[in-house]
Amino acid sequence: MKITNQVTNAETADSAWKSLYRVGGVAALIAGVIFRRNLGPEISLFSAQKQPDTIIDWFTLLQNNRLLGLSYLNLFDIVDYALVGLMFLALYAALRRANKSYMAIATTLGFVGMAIYFASNTSFSMLSLSDQYAAATTDAQRSLFLAAGQAVLAINNPGAIYQGTGIYVSFLLLAVAGLMVSAVMLRSSIFGRVTAYVGILASAFDLAYCITFAFVPAMTVYLLSAAGLLLMVWHILIGRRLYQLGRLERKTPPKQS
Repeated sequence: MKITNQVTNAETADSAWKSLYRVGGVAALIAGVIFRRNLGPEISLFSAQKQPDTIIDWFTLLQNNRLLGLSYLNLFDIVDYALVGLMFLALYAALRRANKSYMAIATTLGFVGMAIYFASNTSFSMLSLSDQYAAATTDAQRSLFLAAGQAVLAINNPGAIYQGTGIYVSFLLLAVAGLMVSAVMLRSSIFGRVTAYVGILASAFDLAYCITFAFVPAMTVYLLSAAGLLLMVWHILIGRRLYQLGRLERKTPPKQS
């Protein structure tokens, strides 16, 4: 009777997470298919307007085509990380029994990394400076906003592989979080081994980037490209499985005689 009650309680608890599984699954699929990392550079391949080189060109682009300018400033990465945050919550719910400590640490690292990225992204700062520059009425004011915009670009250049300490720390924390989650997947029957190994490879490439960017800068573009492709596949595999978990019917416990 005691064992039956434990099974029933476990099933009830899992049933309570079904909505989160569905939300996390949809978020992971959207992150993998649409709002994936490096979407801004991909957009530039199909746009006649290339990424600006000077601060005045940036301000002009943001005034003439805000969406394109913000995409070059990695605005879509903010959306991507927000979606990945929902995915991490659902993964914690799904994998917490396999290793609750690892999943708690991984989820915390993931959210800290996302928070650092949100604070480090300069898209809205540049947009605000662009608007103020356009509204300026004196040369002194324009010079002030140009200097501020140049400082923002110097700290966090969207065209560079290395985009400042905040972005670097964010990549590092999310890579460690992804590696821990993938390791827990290997100890659980919920996700397949393919999903786990794809996550391990993606995180390994991100970690390799974090380790080698200062010593072998020529390799960073290849490491980030490989990591981005594998992360896209990983998110799709996770999204598909989480959505399946959200649709599973709760099993009815056997009646006791």
